[in-house]
Amino acid sequence: MTTYSKISLFFFSALYAFYTPLAFALPEVVVEIKEHLFFPQEVIVPAGQKVKLTFVNFDDTPEEIDSFSLNREKVIFAKSRGTIFIGPLKAGEYPFFGEFHPNSAIGKVIVKSKEGTLDAN
Repeated sequence: MTTYSKISLFFFSALYAFYTPLAFALPEVVVEIKEHLFFPQEVIVPAGQKVKLTFVNFDDTPEEIDSFSLNREKVIFAKSRGTIFIGPLKAGEYPFFGEFHPNSAIGKVIVKSKEGTLDAN
C-alpha cells in the first residue's frame, strides 16, 4: 500500500467516524403509553426535518401505533418500547391512534414551520 493510499484511507476513515454519529443524532420525541392513552397526546416537531418518535408502552398489553397520514404502523409490545422515524414533513397536523384501543389511544403530531405557523393540509 502506498503512502498516498494510507493517507487517503486514514482521511476517509476519520471522516466516516466523525460524521456517522452526527447523521444519527436526530431530534427525538418520546410518547408514553399508559392505561391505553398517549402522553403527551400532541407532540410538536419542526417542519422539513426527520424526527425519531419513540413510544414507551407501560401497559400490560400491546398497542399498535397506526397513522394513515404518516404512513406508519408499528406494534409496541407490553412493557417495551419501539421507534418510528417520520419526516421530513410539511407543516400541518398528522393524527395517529392505537389500533387496539382506537377510542382512547389518540394522538397527533403537529409539524410547525420555523415561523411557527401551520399550513393547511
